[in-house]
Parts: sequence; structure tokens; C-alpha cells
Amino acid sequence: MPEAGSTSSGPAGRKSFGSRLGAAMASRGPLCVGIDPHPALLKEWGLADDAAGLRRFSMTVLEAVSSLAAAVKPQVALYERHGSAGMAVLEEVLVAAAQAQVLTIADAKRGDIGSTMAAYADAWLRDGSSLAADSVTLSPYLGFESLRPALDLAADNGRGVFVLALTSNPEGASVQHVGGADSVARRIVEAAAAENGRYAGSLGSVGLVVGATVGSALTDLHLDLPSVRGPILAPGLGAQGATPADLRRTFGAAYPQVLGTSSRDILAAGPGTQGLRNAALRTLVGLIGE
Repeated sequence: MPEAGSTSSGPAGRKSFGSRLGAAMASRGPLCVGIDPHPALLKEWGLADDAAGLRRFSMTVLEAVSSLAAAVKPQVALYERHGSAGMAVLEEVLVAAAQAQVLTIADAKRGDIGSTMAAYADAWLRDGSSLAADSVTLSPYLGFESLRPALDLAADNGRGVFVLALTSNPEGASVQHVGGADSVARRIVEAAAAENGRYAGSLGSVGLVVGATVGSALTDLHLDLPSVRGPILAPGLGAQGATPADLRRTFGAAYPQVLGTSSRDILAAGPGTQGLRNAALRTLVGLIGE
């Protein structure tokens, strides 16, 4: 593990992911746009549910929002369902996002143990991998320490991770809320806070995924998100019911760490780039306003 306070720059002198994301949030605002090529959305856009439709959809979204969003979040499963052709499109999206200078969060939710976890880390976080993103989402439910290969490779390469901590889906409570004051979610939050001790600056590179619609669960479970000193990816803006005002109420003192995430609410404004841009801008103004 790098020394405490290390910026953990990558092999080419890349700054830590937390430093880069913090700078992007400060200059552009705290918006993440999901790139989710659902079959229904492809149909609404007049696109075929195939690799060509994926490519057109993804590149249109990227063109529209790359100058507004601090990050974009391609939903890996919606590319994976098209097999190797879909994954090839995802590789193109990651390259195009890097060229557009917008950070990427590969929403893959990977989690496993030992050499298998190391292989996932190698795919999403190794320099030179065709799937390398700036960060990747991870599932810690085989134990937080099972994520060690990804945590260390991300630090070594100036990349980041977002660990599922408190999700909005009703089923999540059956695992994440267990333990009450010493809940599973609280242990994940505390482990992420400890992991961010290796990073200097205001924002570490180990983020958390906390749903925008979790309501009072943060206080009910006594989760200290400001202590994490990492970014909080908060999906659920717009179509899932949360507003920017809800995010302020829910996250309180941790709101400066929050990366508000909207997918369907923005994507429904396509297929024109101007409609997508306008929808993203409205969401962004809400996040930075008041």
C-alpha cells in the first residue's frame, strides 16, 4: 500500500482519480451522465438494437454532454448483452471519452475473490487494457478486503473505484441494513474512509455508491459520509424520483462530495444533441444552484 498521504499518481505521472474528479467537479459541476443504451431507448431514438445502434446512441450522448459533465457512466451490462460486438463499442466509447477529456465510470459492479478479482481489476484498471476506464464500480459483498486487487491497482495507476454501499433498490436493505448501528453499510463506509488515508488532497479515489433516493437511511444507520473523504456516486436523479433538492437534504454535510447521476431523464431528451445538452444543463443547474 502506498504511504499515507500519497497522491498515487499513475505510471505516466497521472494524478490520482480523486484529484482529477475533484477538479472536474469544481470546474464543470457535480454531474455524471449515465450512458444507458436500453433497448426501449434505442427504439425511441429510431435505432436498431445492435452494435451500430449502440455506437450511434453512445457517441451522440458523449458529443452532447462531454463538455458539461464531470463524468460519464456507461452501463456495462447494456453493451455486454451484445457480446463481443457490444464490448467493442464500449471500448470505442472509453477512448472517445478520454479524447473528449471527460472522466469515465465503468458501471460494471464487479466483485469476486483472489485471482478472479485480480483479473477484473486488470481488465478495468490496468494501463494498456482495451477496457481501461478512469474508474469502475465494485460490489463488496464477498467482503471489502476481497476488493484489494482493484483497490491497489487503481492506486498504482491513478484510477479510482466506486464501492456499492447503500443502494436504493428495496432488496438492498436485506443485506446493507443488517446490523443496525453496526450495519453492513456502515462497515463499508468505514473501510472506504480508511482506504482513502493513502490519498492526499481533499478527495480520495475510493468512492461510494449511495442511491439518491435512500431517504433517512443515512441517519438511521449512522453513516458518516464526510469522513470517507471520497466521491459519492448518487444515481437516481430524475426518472427515479430524486431532485437536486432531495440530494441536498439527504446528504447534508457530505453534499460537496456528491456526484449526482442522471440517466433516463437526460437520455429521454434524445436523439438530438441539443435536446440532450439542454436536459443535462437543466440538471446541472439544479445541482449547483440554490
